Amino acid sequence: MGFFDNHGLSYRQKKALESDRLTDLHGIEAVEKEAKIPEVENKKILERSLKYGLEAAPSIGDRTISTFTREPRPAYAGIPTFLRTPFLEDVRKVGEYDVAFIGVPFDIGTTYRAGARFGPEAMRRISKLYTSYSYEKGVDLVESLKMCDVGDVFTIGNIEKSFDQITKAVGHVFAQGTLPIMLGGDHAIGYPCVRAIAEQVDGKVGIIHMDRHLDLQETDMDERMHTTPWFHATNIPNAPPENLVQVGIGGWQVPRESVENVRKLNTTAISIFDIEKLGIEKVAEIALEKAWSGGAKAVYLSVDIDSFDAGFVPGTGWPEPGGFLPREGLKFLDIVAREGICGMELVEVSPPYDVSDQTALLGTRCIADVLAAMVDAGKIGKKFT
Repeated sequence: MGFFDNHGLSYRQKKALESDRLTDLHGIEAVEKEAKIPEVENKKILERSLKYGLEAAPSIGDRTISTFTREPRPAYAGIPTFLRTPFLEDVRKVGEYDVAFIGVPFDIGTTYRAGARFGPEAMRRISKLYTSYSYEKGVDLVESLKMCDVGDVFTIGNIEKSFDQITKAVGHVFAQGTLPIMLGGDHAIGYPCVRAIAEQVDGKVGIIHMDRHLDLQETDMDERMHTTPWFHATNIPNAPPENLVQVGIGGWQVPRESVENVRKLNTTAISIFDIEKLGIEKVAEIALEKAWSGGAKAVYLSVDIDSFDAGFVPGTGWPEPGGFLPREGLKFLDIVAREGICGMELVEVSPPYDVSDQTALLGTRCIADVLAAMVDAGKIGKKFT
């Protein structure tokens, strides 16, 4: 008798499972969903790499490999654009795409640790780690969306002039019917980004803002810094404060002026304690109800990476313990994104303080998950069923 002959007897001897557990598993559902996704666009990428990068040396058995890589393989090579999307040099052609990634290397609005100007570069670099396919979502972004990276906004050493540059850049992309995704940059960019979109929306724009901080001061150090975007965004006539929802607020870095403005402006602040008490699904429902209330035409999504617990995001300017766990935050984003968004920013990734690119990676994951959720919900691109 082998030492293992009496192992697992209570399960070995069962004639059948008590319930058909396999059909209840999301993992199995995801496997079946993948079979319905074509590989047309991914094959085109490989063909293009072979055409422009030359066939591999004769000793290479895999003939899909080229001499010079022009495709996502290997992950450690290639010139990084966000999620390996094509770089669009002529931004006048951005209307040919569903989604455009816009780098906003701006951090002169920071009030403590700078470095977020390097956030776009860091997220582009670490995004090479990802394929275009999400197992959980059952979505391949390359097959479902036409995406491009338009490069960086030319920001300069002046806050207000940089705001004007950002507004013009985001407004240009949005005006072409393309979804703008901004890679920040500090959170001061929230105001010029919302301004760009609200100017072109015939109706109210709601804002869902994930953060540990309210960022609702009128000024900070006599300027419109990263602590002030939502005070000014909600002064835009069609982006009223009643449609601003701030989720994840808490800790010891929330100035009392911002708290007073929650009362004065009648915004909605949802704390981490609310999330613990009510759960992610309920909090997301409240956020959506408030942001879309009063017949809003569109909702803008702002994600500050410091909304996640500081242990997961060391590379940020104002780390605060006690925030979202990654699974919680990603679940919240999934629910919100399924209703559709008019634009998104991911801000406050500060690579000089990061460890092993983990903050930039989580920022990249947030963006990729939002796009996949929108595709899966039929809000953008092609859905394969």
